[in-house]
Amino acid sequence: MKKIVGFLSFFLISSLAFGQVKLKEKAPLADVKMKNTQGGELSLNDAKKEKGLIVVFSCNTCPFVVGTPDFPGWERQYNELHELATKSNIGFVLVNSNEAKRDVADSFEAMLEHSKEKQYAMPYLVDVNSQLANALKAITTPHIYMFNAEMELVYVGSIDNIWDSKRKSDEPYLKNAIQALGEGKKIKTANTAAKGCSIKRKM
Repeated sequence: MKKIVGFLSFFLISSLAFGQVKLKEKAPLADVKMKNTQGGELSLNDAKKEKGLIVVFSCNTCPFVVGTPDFPGWERQYNELHELATKSNIGFVLVNSNEAKRDVADSFEAMLEHSKEKQYAMPYLVDVNSQLANALKAITTPHIYMFNAEMELVYVGSIDNIWDSKRKSDEPYLKNAIQALGEGKKIKTANTAAKGCSIKRKM
């Protein structure tokens, strides 16, 4: 049984990877309201600012998000990135699509506790049944999607390359993309590999 579940998970992730949303495609489900840890409900269009929106698929427990003794964890950058995006008039939200863990580590109550503990400055939204993650073909936590003022995809992938132990230099992909979008310039590196834990979908 475990082998079958493992195969299905691999098949789903592989299928999503081959079906990646392309740059310049419009954000799907942009008007769907999602429960927000800051109160009420919020859609992508609600969260969008004048120059666009950043969507970060995240969760409460993935080592790539929260960190380990050997890896700092990307959530340490969330508030800084949110501040940078805000200054550039770009919206910024976290989305939790781990539907298979909704009754435990990624329940809304756990999200409230985690966002309070980590002092998240941005909305943290519940993606019921992984609808948004499926529509965007998101694979990992974290997985970054940045949209322009027309809600067209202009950057997708990783926050940076610190996961790569063989890197020759640090590449702050998302920071660079935020700066470029804010200044109305072309994003030089618009598509990078997403690294992290798999989004826990219900089979």
